[in-house]
Amino acid sequence: MGQRLLHVIGRVIPYNASTLLRLEENVLVPMAAVGLKADAMGRRFPRSDHPRLDIICNSAEPVLFPSDSQIPDPFDGLLHSDTEVLQHIHACLGCPLRVENQLVGVLTADAKDPHSFDNLEPRFLKAVGAMAGAQIQTVNLIEALEHSARRHGQIADDLMRDVQIGKDKQIIGSSQEMVRLRREIELVASSDFTVLVLGETGVGKELVVRAIHAESLRKKGPMLYLNCAAIPETLADSELFGHAKGAFTGANKDRAGKFEVADNGTLFLDEIGELPLSIQAKLLRAIQEGEIQRVGSEKTIKVSVRLLTATNRNLEKEVEKGNFRKDLYHRLNVYPLRVPALRERKADIPLLAGFFSERMQRRLGLGPVRITTDAMDVLSGYAWPGNVRELENILSRSILKASAGFPQGEQVVVNSSHLGDDLSANPRIAQLDPQASPLPLLSGYSLREATKNFQRQLIQRILGQKKGNWAAAARELGMHRSNLHNLATRLNIRKKTT
Repeated sequence: MGQRLLHVIGRVIPYNASTLLRLEENVLVPMAAVGLKADAMGRRFPRSDHPRLDIICNSAEPVLFPSDSQIPDPFDGLLHSDTEVLQHIHACLGCPLRVENQLVGVLTADAKDPHSFDNLEPRFLKAVGAMAGAQIQTVNLIEALEHSARRHGQIADDLMRDVQIGKDKQIIGSSQEMVRLRREIELVASSDFTVLVLGETGVGKELVVRAIHAESLRKKGPMLYLNCAAIPETLADSELFGHAKGAFTGANKDRAGKFEVADNGTLFLDEIGELPLSIQAKLLRAIQEGEIQRVGSEKTIKVSVRLLTATNRNLEKEVEKGNFRKDLYHRLNVYPLRVPALRERKADIPLLAGFFSERMQRRLGLGPVRITTDAMDVLSGYAWPGNVRELENILSRSILKASAGFPQGEQVVVNSSHLGDDLSANPRIAQLDPQASPLPLLSGYSLREATKNFQRQLIQRILGQKKGNWAAAARELGMHRSNLHNLATRLNIRKKTT
């Protein structure tokens, strides 16, 4: 578009070289050029380094420089037809490009003949400048719309994820612990504090984060999600801060990161304890300065993002081990919010069981789902090491099993037998509580059998939480991955590889 405009202007202005430059902060960036070498398009022209361009920018009228002017020309040596000509006496013309009195760029023209521009009318040059300014404004508008479309596309992707994983999800519970938690959510939501949500795996940390955003002043803005444990270290930088075209293999276009897309909204970093040390310094800068930098770009971008994070790790211990930056920890820990484990609020188990039963009823198209007293007693007596998520999974499986014995549309009754191996068939494991005596686990087993049983249950649970990711499970268990593979093979959890 800009190239075509310069060719049209060339029919009435006898130049040998011309450029259309856009102003970005205090730097002029070529948008189009005619008669200059190809590398001119890759250059940047700071106003402070180029007096001629600065004079044009400060002028209210087109500027025709004297043919014998000693002011350096920014395009010396860049003329395609003659790299030496601009170092000699020549004609040089510049038009400031303004839209509604705001400088948006500069149009320049150079000619070998020092008298080429002598007869050009100032009014004509003003008209050319207005046309070129409108061209830049149009390009700026198109780019802004494209950026907005890409940003909204990325937001839409995250919102679709929210719809899929967050539909029908809410914080359920009337226990004192949950009443306290709701009060804290309401209190901190109205601020713009960085919040660190703490709690065991499966307690519902993500629901708490979403509740904070929903009650915050940024609720009309986007809320984006990133699981720090689910992305390779090599991609974490790009996911958070974006990348420029050509920054690495496969980066075939500019891409905004989560921080940029979440501007004026909220960014939720789940499992923040898994964030690589190499990225933590950049995250700290983003929090402190409100600035980010795309991978492969020197340009800084201002963002206004509220950061909410969650972890099941003890970050203080991770700081002591050198796995987490102390300064970043203190920046994240402005308002810590602990979500209680399900075993600490067992009074909520019947409410949660009813909620999950209703949801499974809708999903499976069943009749009313009812849980017998004996089944509820088993649910209430279990330690729930996997917390609310484990309760949901076990109930879902149990309801599906129970539904097989009832005609479509009739009431489905879930009793203790439907809980199967998960709970009722293995009471020793079902009664295990971290605060309780280990005797229930050992009763009826030899020490060796009980140890193996415990290891097997623990590894399977952690693997389930990590969705089968052995490396993540090994980190959670504090083991080397190869040692975990060997142990899992001995426990018949994993087949031996040859």
